[in-house]
Amino acid sequence: QVQVVESGGGLVQAGGSLRLSCVASGRTISSNAMGWFRQAPGKEREIVAAINWNGGATHYQDSVKGRFTISRDGVKNTVFLQMNSLKPEDTALYYCAVRSMLWYSANANDYAYWGQGTQVTVSS
Repeated sequence: QVQVVESGGGLVQAGGSLRLSCVASGRTISSNAMGWFRQAPGKEREIVAAINWNGGATHYQDSVKGRFTISRDGVKNTVFLQMNSLKPEDTALYYCAVRSMLWYSANANDYAYWGQGTQVTVSS
């Protein structure tokens, strides 16, 4: 079993930055792809970014390309999401997820373990 805990969310003005962290415990995630998803009120959960097991490949939703960066620290069992130039439409509950495979997927159903989420609110 893997426990996933996100942190780093908060309230920020448009144009600002936040750095989300995701710590996994229970066992190493060095052989697992990881993903960040988000869900805004009344909307479906969507992929934000994903990274494969060794950080060698990443995926971003088109709306965050050039603004968000996903990275991972294998030693600390941690995945990060650096979010710059935030926009009000980035407001959502952000979730971290662990996939039981080496390679990422953009489909939320392909991830086995989820955190409780961290709220990101961007004011205009």
